[in-house]
Amino acid sequence: MAIKFSAQTELAPGTEINLDKVRHPQYGRYLEEYVPGQLFVHPRGFSFTQSNIDFFSRTYMQCNPLYLDLEYAKAHGFEKLPASPQMVFNVVLSLGVQNDSEKVIANLGYYHAQFLNPVYPGDTVRAMTMVVDRKERGADKPGIVTIRTLGVNQKDQVVLQYERKLMVAYRGDRMPTVPVADGELPAFPWQEDASVNLPDGLPTALRHVPKSVTGWNTYAEDFTPGDVIVHNNGRTISDEHFALTYQVGNTHPLHYDKVFSQSLSGPMSGNPIVYGGLVYAWLEGLASRDLSENAIWELGFTEGYHTQPAFAGDTVFGLTRILQVEDAPGDLKDLASVVSLQFIGVKNITAAAALEQHGGDLFIKENDKKALGKSKISDKIFEIERRLVIKKRG
Repeated sequence: MAIKFSAQTELAPGTEINLDKVRHPQYGRYLEEYVPGQLFVHPRGFSFTQSNIDFFSRTYMQCNPLYLDLEYAKAHGFEKLPASPQMVFNVVLSLGVQNDSEKVIANLGYYHAQFLNPVYPGDTVRAMTMVVDRKERGADKPGIVTIRTLGVNQKDQVVLQYERKLMVAYRGDRMPTVPVADGELPAFPWQEDASVNLPDGLPTALRHVPKSVTGWNTYAEDFTPGDVIVHNNGRTISDEHFALTYQVGNTHPLHYDKVFSQSLSGPMSGNPIVYGGLVYAWLEGLASRDLSENAIWELGFTEGYHTQPAFAGDTVFGLTRILQVEDAPGDLKDLASVVSLQFIGVKNITAAAALEQHGGDLFIKENDKKALGKSKISDKIFEIERRLVIKKRG
């Protein structure tokens, strides 16, 4: 279709300046703007490509060949190279920031995250969020909002669902944010008793897949409840985190706007803090060669907390404690185990030194320390429980 438009001419000098028509669009939400039952359909989607899937896995030091090696993925019955769960999580969370958390004071935790379908090159994922609860703590005190977020692909399949808790300030006399759009809302297909859709050919593939491309010490039989794995390598985060935050679509100015971050008070003030999803991704990648190199699925995670912020220049390290090992259900029973684990991140101290210095206190949740008469650990930046499906050696 060819359309001819008129030639462009300069208009600004002859157009009246009207300061009564200035607008200041505000995104995110203040406490009183969250209403239980409210649904945010987040703008924009994210199309996963072979290149951005590969880039994410390599940037965050992933060692599981399932997210790096196309032939390995196909040998396990996957259609194409799947995106790593960390990438799916970071993208889905980031898509929602403009509506659900761009004004929050702090992300308080991740809960009940479940990865339900693979995401492949060519898939486009969009996100939506429902407000579950709002707790007010009195005038001028931040409140707590609980939300549920879904990532849905172009086939209307849920690829990820999780809950988050947010600390949010009252709006008071500040400008209101952009209201939720009017009109009919889509269904919100949260699944209380969800099933995971793995490749149909996975059980057969596991009986024949070659073992030469993964480590010999990361099969299900190599993990026993009580084991503590000290991951040796660390990762120094540079100003690269600005660009990496843009790449997953996170719009919170705390992560890339120095004027904004220096206007704050408390531990978040100063230089922009590293978006926590990226910190989690680096920690998970650092642990992957010791832990998840033979994982065939990440079931999900819960009780996840960023206990301290990270900044450019910080070096992060990880530790894992094995909590439970049990046979996988169904046709995978003889072929794989479900491994439950506690995953800990520290900064600017090696994992080995942190364990020597803090011992078992590293694995006590930071929010429980006060009741136990213990001090919080300033070196500790992250804690979460994860569940992985890991191949048996056979």
